[in-house]
Amino acid sequence: MEVVIVPDAASGGELIAEAMARLLRHTPDALLGVATGSTPLPVYRALTAKVRSGAVDPAHARVAQLDEYVGLPAEHPESYRSVLRREVLEPLGIPMDNFIGPDGTAPDVQAACEAYDRALAEAGGVDLQLLGIGTDGHIGFNEPCSSLASRTRIKTLTEQTRVDNARFFDGDIEQVPHHVITQGIGTILEARHLVLLATGEGKADAVAATVEGPVAAVCPASALQLHPHATVVVDEAAASELKLADYFRHTYADKPEWQGI
Repeated sequence: MEVVIVPDAASGGELIAEAMARLLRHTPDALLGVATGSTPLPVYRALTAKVRSGAVDPAHARVAQLDEYVGLPAEHPESYRSVLRREVLEPLGIPMDNFIGPDGTAPDVQAACEAYDRALAEAGGVDLQLLGIGTDGHIGFNEPCSSLASRTRIKTLTEQTRVDNARFFDGDIEQVPHHVITQGIGTILEARHLVLLATGEGKADAVAATVEGPVAAVCPASALQLHPHATVVVDEAAASELKLADYFRHTYADKPEWQGI
């Protein structure tokens, strides 16, 4: 696992966007796994700037969804499909035909989960999966004690998560779905490159557990230690609990530039 400590969220977004751009220059139809939430927004802004400057052309790129609400119509403005269309596909000029996501309105949710795993495999697998992390170490909607071998499946949202997400639904928790479809940890680990971005002091304990703690279901993100190409990008605040922070700074500073992340 490579840990890169950056000054701030914007720097992290630029670093990851350049990794995506480099991938797309080499593999124009690469499959990018994307996440929702506020953490990845600097990445999408930086990548959009590169597209507008002509530094990269993502017209043939493909995009895969990490999770989706169950029972929320795809056209609902707060479905994750809609959010990703606004924040990723439209700014980057990627057509919806190049989008892969689970069907959150399927009458048979389990079958929809299995179909999504098959779709990812048939697409050749995710080339780069962008992840955020919760304060409890969750990735996607894989909460603590999720199986480290789990596949795409339905998960029940905690009451706190529904309270937190109510701000996207006019403050009305009754509008927030109770369930989501999420890629499982086992599914996530099949991506060729995992990139986790964490910013802010509130993520410091989770980052330390992910990077320096044991691999354990109580911290789902710790499964990244098992991956052959995992990169954790953190700002100074999120790195504040890392015992090996100086080592991580030294190794990245002396890394050959051509390697990227």
